[in-house]
Amino acid sequence: MITWRGFLKRFLSDPVAIGAGVVLLILVLMALFAPVLAPQNPYDLMQLDIMNSELPPSWKPGGDEQFLLGTDAQGRGVLSTIMYGTGISLLIGIGAVIVQGILGVTLGLIAGYKGGWIDSFLMRLADIQMSLSTLMIAIIALALFQAAFDANVYADYAIIMLILIIGIAEWPKFARTVRSSVLGEKNKEYVDAARVIGLPARKVMWGHILPNTLTPVLVISTIQVAEAIMTEAALSFLGLGMPVDRPSLGSLIRSGFEFVFSGQYWITFYPALVLIALVLALNLLGDWLRDVLNPKLRRGDD
Repeated sequence: MITWRGFLKRFLSDPVAIGAGVVLLILVLMALFAPVLAPQNPYDLMQLDIMNSELPPSWKPGGDEQFLLGTDAQGRGVLSTIMYGTGISLLIGIGAVIVQGILGVTLGLIAGYKGGWIDSFLMRLADIQMSLSTLMIAIIALALFQAAFDANVYADYAIIMLILIIGIAEWPKFARTVRSSVLGEKNKEYVDAARVIGLPARKVMWGHILPNTLTPVLVISTIQVAEAIMTEAALSFLGLGMPVDRPSLGSLIRSGFEFVFSGQYWITFYPALVLIALVLALNLLGDWLRDVLNPKLRRGDD
């Protein structure tokens, strides 16, 4: 198993990983400290002035130094909305992956260890789930939720609904990954020894087998956060994600899309740029983790 020293050595020797890590760190810190760093609170109506709507970036003619990246149609600073919106996108992405992980790891562990009809049933259930598009499931569920409740109720529960729907729709990826690892571990000597001394199946699964299957889970989690963020952005762009008054990066792109061809490109362009940077950084780090944690690809770095 790779040591922390070997892990750090591999990271510092890979410029792509360093670049992705720096970009991700900047975006995460920007989101965490948005209430302190943002020039404006886009949720506070007292700070908004409709007279400041659609101002260009500060370096362009007609721009205002108070709004570095310009403003949107509601008079919100684009930079401020990006900082707050990045936090919402990350919250939904991480929350959805936690739901995926809890469901997928639990069911994959049970399927791999128990085998037989339990394994067959859970894997056929995963096959059915994977045959359905995540976006299609989310569109149907969120459309029904929007139709059943008014806009205020939807706005209050939008984050929770997005986390649950995206999380439940993607659990088979974790389940299949964990099941595959469990099948390779459950017949090893340390598992046989645990059974011989009389440990119940629950303790064998969770205390002995699971810790040795977490490496691929870590890799897939990083990539799944990026996928969840993209799914949320797509739903928000379609009007089924976060409401405009509580912007994620996806809803910010949607809110400015109608202004692109009239010249106010900055309302959509800068949120889209941040979304691309965030997803790309997560995917590059996920690919790097996969290579580093794969024993077949390591060459004496431990």
